[in-house]
Amino acid sequence: MEIWVYNHLSDERKVVQVGDGEVTIGRDERNTVALKSPFVSRQHARLFKDSGSFFVESLGLNGTTVANRDVPPHTRAKISYGDEIRLGEFSLFMMEPSARRGRASAETTTPRRRLVEFEQSLHAQLLERLNLRVASQVAKADADYAALIKRHLAEIIQQRLPELDEEMLAHLLREFLWRSVITELTMRSTGRMMYSYGFEDSDILQGELEKTLSRLVGDIISYFPVRLTPQSIREDAAMIEADFDNVLRRCDDKVTDELRRYVATRMVSKEIEDVVFGYGPLQDLLEMPHVNEIMVVGKDHIYIEKDGQVSNTDRSFFSDEVVLSIIERIITPVGRRIDRSTPLVDARLSDGSRVNAIINPLSLSGPTLTIRKFARIPFTIDDLVERSTLTEATANFLKACVQGRKNILISGGTGSGKTTTLNVLAAFIGAEERIVTIEDSAELQLPQEHVVRLETRPPNIEGRGAYTIRDLVRNALRMRPDRLIVGECRGPEALDMLQAMNTGHDGSLTTIHANTPTDTMMRLETMVLTAVEMPVRAIREQIVAAIHLVVQVARFPDGRRRITHISEVVGLDQETSQILTEDIFVLRPAHESFGSGNIFDSAWKGELRLQHTGYIPEFTQELMAKDLLALEVFQ
Repeated sequence: MEIWVYNHLSDERKVVQVGDGEVTIGRDERNTVALKSPFVSRQHARLFKDSGSFFVESLGLNGTTVANRDVPPHTRAKISYGDEIRLGEFSLFMMEPSARRGRASAETTTPRRRLVEFEQSLHAQLLERLNLRVASQVAKADADYAALIKRHLAEIIQQRLPELDEEMLAHLLREFLWRSVITELTMRSTGRMMYSYGFEDSDILQGELEKTLSRLVGDIISYFPVRLTPQSIREDAAMIEADFDNVLRRCDDKVTDELRRYVATRMVSKEIEDVVFGYGPLQDLLEMPHVNEIMVVGKDHIYIEKDGQVSNTDRSFFSDEVVLSIIERIITPVGRRIDRSTPLVDARLSDGSRVNAIINPLSLSGPTLTIRKFARIPFTIDDLVERSTLTEATANFLKACVQGRKNILISGGTGSGKTTTLNVLAAFIGAEERIVTIEDSAELQLPQEHVVRLETRPPNIEGRGAYTIRDLVRNALRMRPDRLIVGECRGPEALDMLQAMNTGHDGSLTTIHANTPTDTMMRLETMVLTAVEMPVRAIREQIVAAIHLVVQVARFPDGRRRITHISEVVGLDQETSQILTEDIFVLRPAHESFGSGNIFDSAWKGELRLQHTGYIPEFTQELMAKDLLALEVFQ
């Protein structure tokens, strides 16, 4: 057999011919497959055959994964031809000998992979007919030209449809029904059609087949106890996905060959239209209500995060050129650009989803795209309580602090839920107040009417015209804001934000990257020092005078986002001059019998609760005098 070796850092590939016996892999030259890397153990892994099946055993401590699953040290995992073995910066693939593989290529490649190759050839044929280089050249086509493109595409599909085998047809049917179920679920829950083009095109023939499909989709949904409300749509979609294939098998008798080919025509047309007019294989992922984040690494790796867990979708783009054209399609409408001179860009989609793209020469893994999806239905405080992000008592406490115009800093790591928490707390601001929001990419969704939304702008091609968060904070102070909300403080703008909080703009909110309330104070000091040279004690005095409350959020290994601390900034230590914070609420085991331990350990799942520490903040009496707070929240 053969071992295909790919180095992700150097982009080097090689094929090692090995026998059918045991194969050792590691840094030592004596291994069958020697990999020169400090991230590979001397004896890292071995491949062997047992009872007719192949296995990989992890021997080193540097980590081994098989098909995206970790193999703990000194354990083994079953492996098949073509599965990826990941060691350090290397990807290895156990392959049959070339001659045997050539005879069985159709059987060893997956239906999805064969469909990608089939659609890629159709796409290339379409571009050749239209005498175009890449799909981005038709992304802004007018209605007549778009109709011409679709007509040519329909002709090509009809000519080449017989090339699809039974497995490919079955895969297309499954994907079509899954997307149709999600579309129908979204429609019933929110009253909004999911796709703006494609499935509902008027040029697609309607008839008995359409009625059959509609009934089939309705039957699939009826198998599940869905709630069909805007707030439950994520849970409904996750429930259907978990048992979708089993339900689909019950409906096999309702699917005819004619229906399969009709669906195949529509699906292939839809997927190529997505490449030409939309966002390619990302199009429906952007609409899936339970997908939180989409991560593209080169043309062949598209990952998603659902409920805090990252998984490979097994989808692919046709080429790196198509990935680049879709990145350009995303960033051009918001005045951003990307090329070798500007290979990194932050932008947003029209719905507000946050986008980061990075290309060569900075990205050695091909065009890389990360999309943090925008919540179409913003979370409310009730949603956070229901998800155990916080308790009802702490929700009432935070509501009182916002309405009582306390300056709040929301702190946490990447993806911990800072922006979501900020959005929820900002919703408590009174409708009579003027709010100015400042963000790199506009994400906040506030229900108030009097909101001024500001967004930063990068420099133009001459390097001029940039407006940073600091520029916008300074300008916002001239706009008579009652409340100032900065999406994220991460640089010199921290000084301007503190000065605003200290000069009559009480009740302002912002977020910061830090792991604990104490770390938050130190990070804030560092950011102010990047703006101005001044004594550290003076900076700390400004922080103590400006910030009333720190809300610490964290993301747990199982994907849950929880508030772990709500702390008051109380003053300076007289001896060390360090900023002192006092925890008001802390996430602890709900039962004292659990004792101390790591709250991020999965063993604590379901047993953690934000509990009052016994400390009563200094501003409590002020909030009680305004009838905003009752002592019951501390019980």
